[in-house]
Amino acid sequence: MVEMFIFKVGFDANKRGVIILADAQEERFLPIVVGPFEAHAIALAGQTIRDRPLTHQLTNSIITTLGYKLEKMEIIKLEDQVFYALLHVRNGEALFKIDARPSDAIALALGADVPIHVAEDVLDQAAVLSEEAVQQEKDE
Repeated sequence: MVEMFIFKVGFDANKRGVIILADAQEERFLPIVVGPFEAHAIALAGQTIRDRPLTHQLTNSIITTLGYKLEKMEIIKLEDQVFYALLHVRNGEALFKIDARPSDAIALALGADVPIHVAEDVLDQAAVLSEEAVQQEKDE
């Protein structure tokens, strides 16, 4: 697993939301197409709760109120152009891995300030390399 961060959230020419994750060296970028509402929620995820909580804020509140802790989220698979994610939620010794859409998992991770991880094989299939990384591969 590779720890990644939100590099950019925006919209493409077709008004679809796009989340771009990057590795720490900003050599590999993972674009994930999401709906416009999901992109908006992720863009707001790091902000404080407004008058009424958004869905990811409500979910994080439920998790912590029940005594659980979101530890991390992972994008584990890419199949037929669909990404699959897991939330790692802990209560004491018990660890639960909960299936989630990547957009929801990313919003939850940002709101809870926990790491975002992506499987190497997902990056091998879908990552876009920086110009420097491409040049380094050519040189090697």
